[in-house]
Amino acid sequence: MSQKELTSTDYFAVANNNKPQLQTSVIDNPKIVELETDPQAFCGFRTVNSRTTLNSLAALDFNRGDKVIFDFGNHYVGHFGIDLVDHGNPMDSPLAISFKFAELPAELGFDSSTYQGLISSSWIQEEFLHIDHLPCHLELPRRYSFRYVEVEIKDTSSQWSVRLSKPYIKAQSAVNDVNIAPLKTKDKLLQRLDEVSIKTLRDCMQDVFEDGPKRDQRLWLGDLRLEALANDVTFKNYSLTKRCLYLFAGSITSDDRIPADVFTNNRIVPDTVFFFDYSLFFISVLKDYVQETNDSVTLTELYPIAKRAINKALTYVNDQGLLVAPDDWRVFVDWSQVIDKDTAGQGILLYTLKQFVEIAKKVSDKDLLSYEQLVKDLTNSAVKNLFDSEQQLFISGPRQEVNIASQVWMVLAHILSDQDNKALMDMALKQLFPITGIVTPYMYHHIVQALFESDHYEQAIKLLKSYWGKMIDLGADTFWEAFDPNDLDFSPYGSPIINSYCHAWSCTPTYLLRKYCPNKI
Repeated sequence: MSQKELTSTDYFAVANNNKPQLQTSVIDNPKIVELETDPQAFCGFRTVNSRTTLNSLAALDFNRGDKVIFDFGNHYVGHFGIDLVDHGNPMDSPLAISFKFAELPAELGFDSSTYQGLISSSWIQEEFLHIDHLPCHLELPRRYSFRYVEVEIKDTSSQWSVRLSKPYIKAQSAVNDVNIAPLKTKDKLLQRLDEVSIKTLRDCMQDVFEDGPKRDQRLWLGDLRLEALANDVTFKNYSLTKRCLYLFAGSITSDDRIPADVFTNNRIVPDTVFFFDYSLFFISVLKDYVQETNDSVTLTELYPIAKRAINKALTYVNDQGLLVAPDDWRVFVDWSQVIDKDTAGQGILLYTLKQFVEIAKKVSDKDLLSYEQLVKDLTNSAVKNLFDSEQQLFISGPRQEVNIASQVWMVLAHILSDQDNKALMDMALKQLFPITGIVTPYMYHHIVQALFESDHYEQAIKLLKSYWGKMIDLGADTFWEAFDPNDLDFSPYGSPIINSYCHAWSCTPTYLLRKYCPNKI
């Protein structure tokens, strides 16, 4: 089988040939609600039904300072439209009108002028328009990610009013969920976890597997890996996975690093952000894709990229057989800033090296035996240098820290026997639960998966229910980018209002339940 590498132009051409035709649907039956403060609600706000109904809306006059909130009943990604008409004396001034879009009620209660977060306030979903002539049918050109829309009249004049009618969303996604078989369970919470996971995934499936349709609207490799797994058990849109693989293949650098993400909204632009573990997860996505599709052509074309990625990573293994990732190519693992990630990085290197060996066998790589020997050597080094026999747990970093991420990635890499993996997670459950220091559904996914794979079925289900179920309790229609049950205001960017509340890496309960729990729930 040929292993000749294509050019970036070739890879991008294949990616563009697999660009999806987006499917649209019109949602035009919102309720009208009002915003209330509630200290028990997420970030202090909730909505309640208004006395105003959609049927009575068109007869109401709106002037300076008047506002209305539409609740479309679920989360959608798409374009908002509404009809506007003037009423009263002739229109002697432009209409000044603003729109605020929200995934959760708290976003409506936030004053964007006070935002002091770490990333651009331009991600806050607000618009301010002047409209010179009414009546008009207005469909905003920008795509939004939202359930709620607040429309506020900034000004008319004393001579006339504006009336609003026919609000709608033209929702879009690369897929629909018509043919997805329901999860076989009598547990209503697990059923709801599955439904919200699928909704999250669907709204993130656009021209690519986006990380979040509100923000950043980019293709990230870590998110792609989990989205593709969830897609495998639900929508089975393999062409979208293929498109994303080729986008990353064409983005590999001259020094053999794969960027953490790629911009695709206007033109294909690889980012300058690099995570050690994300680069290696190209191998994981490729292995899983080939396993699902038996697409030997894609394997042949992308295998050289996978080999460059793993060879580059292996240059950072020291004489002891331990990974020492450089500062400019750090291991991500989770947004947490309080856990040491060295040992988790070692586990991820072994996890992806084993997956590389699987695809190397399929292409009959002449170097296969050397990679198989590396698996043995790195495994022995990890056990010898990182496993603390007294604590019966893996340690990490210069402080010999014990944390949940280290145990989880060693379990997922299966460097121990099944029996020893179970014993390792037994000890982790005793010493490291309840979980602290982990702040993303991304890492919680790996914790749950490690529990399943170490024969801790009940504990895995319990964690699924308590973590993702808590988001549902707080009003989630889709699952969130960051969530610390012990700190509901947590944001990696300094303000929860900028967080994404429909985020790709949180969509995996549907995968975990369907893969590990058939006929058990």
